[in-house]
Amino acid sequence: GGTADFVGAARPSIADPFLPKKIEEGRLEDVRECIGCNICYTGDAKGSPIRCTQNPTMSEEWRLGWHPERLPPKTGEGRVLIVGAGPAGLEAAQALGKRGYEVTLAEATRELGGRVSREAKLPGLSAWARVRDHRLQQLDALPNVEIYRESPLSVDDVLAVGADHVAVATGSRWRRDGFGPSALGGIAGLSAPADRILTPDDLMGGDVPSIDGPVLIYDDDHYYMATVLAEKLAAAGHEVTLATPADRISDWGANTVDRWRAQSRLMAMGVALAPAQRLTGFDGERATLACPYSGRETARPAGTLALVTARAPADDLYHRLLDAQAAQTDGAPRTLARIGDCDAPGIIAAAVYAGRRYAVELDAPDPEAARNRHDRVF
Repeated sequence: GGTADFVGAARPSIADPFLPKKIEEGRLEDVRECIGCNICYTGDAKGSPIRCTQNPTMSEEWRLGWHPERLPPKTGEGRVLIVGAGPAGLEAAQALGKRGYEVTLAEATRELGGRVSREAKLPGLSAWARVRDHRLQQLDALPNVEIYRESPLSVDDVLAVGADHVAVATGSRWRRDGFGPSALGGIAGLSAPADRILTPDDLMGGDVPSIDGPVLIYDDDHYYMATVLAEKLAAAGHEVTLATPADRISDWGANTVDRWRAQSRLMAMGVALAPAQRLTGFDGERATLACPYSGRETARPAGTLALVTARAPADDLYHRLLDAQAAQTDGAPRTLARIGDCDAPGIIAAAVYAGRRYAVELDAPDPEAARNRHDRVF
């Protein structure tokens, strides 16, 4: 309407450097919308290269020659099977499809998106569904990519497909033994009945703690998951305590500048916060916490323990296929890879990056050469 001289878009321009051009051309379905996760800002906070959850090419334009809109045409032949339609699987499928490969994407559940779809239903994270939605929009325009929902695949199923290349992107599972940065051997004192100890997978899957007793959330992950689960449970009427061995709540969240909002929100909701407290035991009625500095132990009443500690790769299928490949079983793929959280559980940005890297490097003559390229400052 002539009332604005300039529109500024910092993070949206990181997610999609061609945002103005796509708007001008009316290609709104091609826009990679920023999800507001602030992963880009962690580069400033940690002094590391800038990254973006939506745009995996960010910071790799020179080193790897990646372009946010252009992909190299395929350099080989063969069909690709991707098992798992989470962030890594979706990114790999749409990038390989654009390269010209025939791609089959199989997802065990009805809903596509994997962890993105589950986490987007948690308080404050609805915008993260854009990671899934953008890639599904791109896949809809690719006739050479077939998607199969509700299709859990066994080793025999994969071998029956007979794909030349297989990428396993089956994600990860939250651990329930307490293993994490502060307890590399797990937590030995977890003697409570199994139904009293929950993980984020349980809570996102619909398991609800008994309203009769307080809930203790133990955070040895130090990012957003524990705080949003605490908010979810407090809003449902539970008495919630969030304990962490770190000196502050959502310690890694300082890098994304959302730790302050998260803690303020929890305090306003009446969630009790217990920083610098290491979990040493839980018997179903009380949790034992110890100060990392003094060793002094305290007990807190708790009927349910929610462990937010570490994740383990869901890579059983990958290892069985590896055995089949080594035995030269009929139908075994020519190349086999695991990508995303199935390879190394991390943030969503890392999973998307892994999907793009797999797609770009498939059949590449020497992918290692580009990765060794680096700047020299004189």
